[in-house]
Amino acid sequence: MNKGPLSGVKVIDLSLLLPGPLCSMYLGDMGADVIKIENPRAMDATRVMFKKANGAPSLFLMLNRNKKAITLNLKKEKSKEILFKLLENADILLEGFRPDGLSKMGLGYEDLKERFPRLIYCGIYGYGAEGKYKDFAGHDVNYLSLSGVLSQTGKSPQIPGYQLADIGGGTMTALSSILAALYAREKTGKGQKIAISMMDSSLPFLSLYGGIFSATGKNPEGGDELLSGKLPNYNVYETKEGRWVALGALEDMFFKTFLRQSGLDKHLEEFPAEEKNFSKWKEILTSFFLSKTYSDLDSLFENQDSCLTPVKTLEEVSKDPVLKERGMILDKKHPQFGEYFQFGAPFPFSATPVTYRLDPPSHGEHNSEIYNSLGYSQDEIETMKKEKVI
Repeated sequence: MNKGPLSGVKVIDLSLLLPGPLCSMYLGDMGADVIKIENPRAMDATRVMFKKANGAPSLFLMLNRNKKAITLNLKKEKSKEILFKLLENADILLEGFRPDGLSKMGLGYEDLKERFPRLIYCGIYGYGAEGKYKDFAGHDVNYLSLSGVLSQTGKSPQIPGYQLADIGGGTMTALSSILAALYAREKTGKGQKIAISMMDSSLPFLSLYGGIFSATGKNPEGGDELLSGKLPNYNVYETKEGRWVALGALEDMFFKTFLRQSGLDKHLEEFPAEEKNFSKWKEILTSFFLSKTYSDLDSLFENQDSCLTPVKTLEEVSKDPVLKERGMILDKKHPQFGEYFQFGAPFPFSATPVTYRLDPPSHGEHNSEIYNSLGYSQDEIETMKKEKVI
């Protein structure tokens, strides 16, 4: 039985690709009923990206559990009638088009708010719905670039190996905003529009350096600040077999524990842990780790206060027993594609736990079910298919 914190909440999801679908999946994990809408002839591109040998669309499967899927061509006049029927008992509309994309079709927030005053309308945009950049095309690297985050990824800017602006700035900001808007609606009875800017939402990742800059007026140096490479006790090091470890012994007590456990504390008398000795400590630590394999470091990995961890590959993460026990690595079986793995939802509610109720749907899988529930007969559904409405 669905007892998630969002049980009873209904979501209409028009978003595609990554930020929006991950957001709506999390809403579904929390118990919301999510209907994913795709064009009948232009499906979500993740359905055709990164397929396994058996045809399983692995990226789509990663982002679209706990949803029902229908097709609807929003460019057809008939679609407005259908979407309005869907919105009659919906709480949230999620989209990720250009800021005025739906407005041009008569489906923007200004077109909907009087008819559906309780509707929470969330658009995930690259640069928000206002300002110079609002109509600019862009991707993760552009949002990170303009927000200043990219300048802190190394001594020369490095593209992160993950979608920081899309997920941190898009998915998670949209999710928290939607939850806050639901709470506000409980008090006011009114919905509202949320216009997410992935550029704006990347700025908080610079909060530490923003504070330092405010105090000193000095631009932080990418790859050479205290937490981005300057400190020898907060750094990454290569091991004998070419693997990497992360040393995060930031506080003095943890660094001393690490040094005692590794037999390096004898150097402290000669080289106190002061800035003038940072380069020497980097030499000592680099040499130490290059002489060790992962197995040599097992006791340090297991020490609770050494702050030393292996840099794991995704393959290792997918098999991690701790993450599996915590419900963050899921081994699932899809009725069409067989075994596949997913990441769990990182929301540990004690009384209203997340649930995984529905496998990711096929394109238009729930057309008959949903359109029948809206009052359309099977003959009408077939007619709408012929007219390319659905």
